Amino acid sequence: MVWIAPEVERQRAPVVADERTMLDGWLDFHRQTLLGKCAGLTAEQLRTASVAPSGLTLLGLVRHAADNERYWFRQQFARLDLPSLYFTDSQPDRDFEGLDDADPAADLDTLRNEIDLVRQAVAGRSLEETFAGPRGRDITLRWVYLHMIEEYARHNGHADLIRERIDGTTGE
Repeated sequence: MVWIAPEVERQRAPVVADERTMLDGWLDFHRQTLLGKCAGLTAEQLRTASVAPSGLTLLGLVRHAADNERYWFRQQFARLDLPSLYFTDSQPDRDFEGLDDADPAADLDTLRNEIDLVRQAVAGRSLEETFAGPRGRDITLRWVYLHMIEEYARHNGHADLIRERIDGTTGE
């Protein structure tokens, strides 16, 4: 039996809400959008590159998102001593590269799990809370939310083009 990426129910982001609800809602909307771009595709389709010479794939975007969720929310903001999921010093683009042996079902589960762990890490934390970022400057949790929304929005544009290339499916 051929594995198929599961369907995703995407919730609309709120249009009237307090700031935290808006940030959570928009980030979840973009998370669900990326997962939705993968829905209904086989493992091989998820590994399919967009257009030569680019090697960008939906699976690579999923892995990249999982690493970014972990990095910004859990390693940086929550200061948890965790290894990167895919990034290594010798292979900094491992999230995007060498996907022939990758397990898309496991990688999608990793992203979903990382999102759940991020929710736990930021629960009850103030958007004003700061941490020393990678370049030594203070960064707020609010900035991390906005950065991740921007990160997903940009990559969801890539995902839309890749999905259209794979099977013609387009959408918002």
